[in-house]
Amino acid sequence: MSVVVLGVGGGIAAYKACLLARLLSEVGHEVHVVPTRAALEFVGRPTWEALSGHPVHTEVFDDVPDVEHIRLAERADAIVVAPATADLLARLAGGHADDLLTTTVLATSAPVLLAPAMHTGMWQNAATVDNVATLRRHGLVVKAPATGRLTGRDSGPGRLPDPDEIAEFVDLLITVPECAAAMAQQDLAGKRVVISLGGTREAIDPVRYLGNSSSGRMGRAIAQVAAARGADVHVVAAHVDVAIPSDVQITRIDSTEDLAEAMDDLAKQADIVIQAVAAADFAPVAVDTKIKKHEGDDATGATMALQLHQTPDVLARICSQSVQNRIVVGFAAETAPDRDQFLKLAQAKLARKGCDLMVVNDVSGGKVFGKVGTDVTMVHQQGPGRRITGSKSQAAVAILDEVRALLATQ
Repeated sequence: MSVVVLGVGGGIAAYKACLLARLLSEVGHEVHVVPTRAALEFVGRPTWEALSGHPVHTEVFDDVPDVEHIRLAERADAIVVAPATADLLARLAGGHADDLLTTTVLATSAPVLLAPAMHTGMWQNAATVDNVATLRRHGLVVKAPATGRLTGRDSGPGRLPDPDEIAEFVDLLITVPECAAAMAQQDLAGKRVVISLGGTREAIDPVRYLGNSSSGRMGRAIAQVAAARGADVHVVAAHVDVAIPSDVQITRIDSTEDLAEAMDDLAKQADIVIQAVAAADFAPVAVDTKIKKHEGDDATGATMALQLHQTPDVLARICSQSVQNRIVVGFAAETAPDRDQFLKLAQAKLARKGCDLMVVNDVSGGKVFGKVGTDVTMVHQQGPGRRITGSKSQAAVAILDEVRALLATQ
């Protein structure tokens, strides 16, 4: 069981931290809530104690015999502060230790994730910008806020991301603590990343379609991690079963033809293209009216033939574009009787498409698609590379690490 310290700043978004505490507890973490004095004006101590199952303190002198700030700092596998207000960011950036939360953060060696929430003007203020830069320089991970409706009538960047999105990052920092450095350093800052994800739907008639089992989870994880590492991320989303990250641009598409059109333009402007979408290789020759079923007593068992046409090879089209110093990553789902044959298929596809890196899933027997975990192998022009098993967020970190290494060789 991992120990997570949940710090809560004094902002209206503190109510969302209640759900975050519940989510973290439900997946098996031992959660200790440390609110600021101001946070208790929004959500009371009994609520935090009921959700976490632990006593809640705000001051260093609340539990002197246990030296609470050192005990929590040493036991924590991760510390997450949500919401992190402008005032709290300023105090942390200045190395203040004037309450239990700031003292605990100052004393810990565990990864620290800050999820800011405040008015747009405060987030964009030069003082806050400087404080965020300082915190990142000190190794803390600062997740950019979501854009949307704020308190009152205003909208803009400053919303606290959804609790489930924050919880995923907490799990990532616990399972892959070394990724905190890349996020703090913003090692993909200034890079334009285009990621396609989900599964296309190919119309049969106005009410039916052919689709596939892709959930979009892998592409979503890559988009989350890339944005957290400072990249400017644009997602091209086909049908997905998950929410798109709050800090990326989105273009929605349905079919492989739509995908080709969107990627033709976006890929030319990108430094990194990651084609994680499950695009159909064939699509029905669609009709404009609904196909009627056979009626009557003798209709049971009647058959219908679908005529299919081959769709554009979007990945190959992207790779054929004349764009300098761009990294293109393809994804492939393969079935094979054994690993040797699986790797041969992957290597052949990499050579055929012409991309810099191919990430291959073995989907034999229904593996991977729609699952939380994954098992993928990265394949280079020189041969098979690293095999990655674990969560899709862990795979996303490894894939982007590989992309970063490829960029460094250009």
